[in-house]
Amino acid sequence: MTTAIDKAGTFTLGDRTVRRMGYGAMQLAGPGVFGPPRDHAQALAVLRAAVEAGVNHIDTCDYYGPHVVNQVIREALAPYPDDLTLVTKIGARRGSDASWLPAFSREELISAVHDNLRNLGLERLEVVNFRRMGKVHAPSEGPIEAEVEVLAELREQGLIRHIGLSNVTAAQVEAARKIVPIACVQNQYNLAHREDEALIATLAEQGIAYVPFFPLGGFTPLQSETLSRVAADLHATPMQVALAWLLHRSPNILLISGTSSVAHLQENLAAAELALPAEALTRLDGIAKEAAPAH
Repeated sequence: MTTAIDKAGTFTLGDRTVRRMGYGAMQLAGPGVFGPPRDHAQALAVLRAAVEAGVNHIDTCDYYGPHVVNQVIREALAPYPDDLTLVTKIGARRGSDASWLPAFSREELISAVHDNLRNLGLERLEVVNFRRMGKVHAPSEGPIEAEVEVLAELREQGLIRHIGLSNVTAAQVEAARKIVPIACVQNQYNLAHREDEALIATLAEQGIAYVPFFPLGGFTPLQSETLSRVAADLHATPMQVALAWLLHRSPNILLISGTSSVAHLQENLAAAELALPAEALTRLDGIAKEAAPAH
């Protein structure tokens, strides 16, 4: 099937080829990523619209809700298309007050994999990311081997096909790769937050996908103003421009922008067709320098 998002190209995720325009399911849960969707029918519609548009990479996890988002994905899409790659993550749990809590013990990691299997209705998970809590949305150094070894055991048991990492440093990626092949890395990266420049280049050389989250996260007002002006000049939305810049940045970047609206989904996917002129790229590349601390 040829779709408009094919213009963004494809990349390898594990041993599958996926379209670079994917979908992140986090926003399908209720406020604070907790509880059921505000509109259950709309949540189902968004997922089905994404797949109909050609999306074959969906990012989820069982602590969204918790459990709710995976159950909605199963209701909307099972039996799953043969080419659909569902990527989930473990390493956290939700408190009764909607708090985000670390869940790194062997027992918690194993339980989380089984929760994902049960709620997605699968016998094996295609890709499981281990997410370190770190500094919440930024990585911090520390040992990662024990948790990766647990995932490697589950892979040997046939419950997981591929392993990824989230919120990690370059050193942690290398430590994990000594234990098991790594399929992808999921970190915060966008026009304003570009600490992973070197890591992205290294992963590209190694054929490993890089999956940025928060494409508009953490912008200062000055940075947002520049982005908005570029978007206006291109008759596009700021999100479309931010996504198009990520696609341009490196061929191993896979996008998982999320929404609970079909209209917004279509807007996001249209970024695959947005060409960024050289002058726009120069202005966008300067965003990271705006409001940066002086040295």
